[in-house]
Amino acid sequence: PDRLKRKILPFIFVGPAVLLLGWLLVLPTLRTLYLSFLDAGSDSFVGLSNYVAVFTDRLLLTALRNNLLWVFFGTLACVSLGLLIAILADRSSFERLAKSIIFMPMAISFVAAGVIWKFIYYYEPGDEQIGLLNAIVVAMGGEPQAWISMVQPWNNFFLIIILIWMQTGFAMVIFSAAIKGIPEELLEAARIDGAGEIRIFFSIMIPYISGTLLSVTTTIIVFTLKIFDVVMVMTGGQYDTEVVATQFYRQLFMYQNAGYGSTLAIVLLIAVIPVIIVNLRQFRKEGGF
Repeated sequence: PDRLKRKILPFIFVGPAVLLLGWLLVLPTLRTLYLSFLDAGSDSFVGLSNYVAVFTDRLLLTALRNNLLWVFFGTLACVSLGLLIAILADRSSFERLAKSIIFMPMAISFVAAGVIWKFIYYYEPGDEQIGLLNAIVVAMGGEPQAWISMVQPWNNFFLIIILIWMQTGFAMVIFSAAIKGIPEELLEAARIDGAGEIRIFFSIMIPYISGTLLSVTTTIIVFTLKIFDVVMVMTGGQYDTEVVATQFYRQLFMYQNAGYGSTLAIVLLIAVIPVIIVNLRQFRKEGGF
């Protein structure tokens, strides 16, 4: 009957997706939460002791600090450079070429990017340097440096540069599409009224693309919170470059400490939840729900 069909049909459409999400996402999350209250071998209940350890252990505090560095500086640089390049490229006669070159690193995996930049930062004790950065430094009369091992805590920023190199192209493409959606009549009216380009940028462009700006920012924040590949390839988490994801991997798979590893996974999940909520609110404002 039509009345029954109208009630059942939505569940038929969304049912498979809900079942898959429940099986692959919700159940593992609940199991991980349960394991975070147990000891290393998942035999005894230890309450919140794993959570207390996460926020008191020096190594884990270093990982949390590094994640904050990635979130703040990585996101700020990617969004700022992406927006700047999008505006400048749109006014260039070489727009397509410039955007293609800047977007190209997005086609490379984080592991491959780590390998590429490992050669750029490579340090060889002695006079002959095959690492690109040290070769330039030596050619200019400077001393070669072990950029990712000895220069602490600046080595974290050298790793963040890799994220910026890869994600700026993503931000640029999204911002460029949003900027092209601004009515040209609005910009021309502002120029006729005597507004300069800087005033137009802050008073018209930024408010008009604020939704896109928020979406790109939150997306890159999620990238930085769960960063793993670059750190693991470049340093393996050594030299005070540990992040939460590398510590999670090390505790769970190398040290076989299920309680500690699960706690770190839950901490990472809790850190991501506010970003997801902000995105959902933005979707609701834009009529996505």
